[in-house]
Amino acid sequence: MPQKSQSEHATQACIAACSLCHQICLQTAMNHCLETGGKHVKAKHLRLMLNCAEICQTSANFQLTGSHFLHHLHALCAEICEACAAECDEIGDMKDCVVACQQCADSCRQMLNTQH
Repeated sequence: MPQKSQSEHATQACIAACSLCHQICLQTAMNHCLETGGKHVKAKHLRLMLNCAEICQTSANFQLTGSHFLHHLHALCAEICEACAAECDEIGDMKDCVVACQQCADSCRQMLNTQH
């Protein structure tokens, strides 16, 4: 079996980070936030969490298909994930979401640095 290159490992790690972030943001928004109420259910916050989940899923899908639009998508995914991490951190009681969003943003930024 051939060895994977460093860029293949980075791509696999980014796909995993995006998939995990999608899962955690969606699950947190639809369960924790809706059940907690208050600032957790403000429209701006829920929209951002759902946007984050969606862009992460799209980013993972685009990576799996080798899309030539990845450079743009990685930049956008990182930006949205960073915004979501910051807002979830500010609201509080959402550590898993903050960590997943920041890891996804970091992974997307790393992919940006490896692309031509």
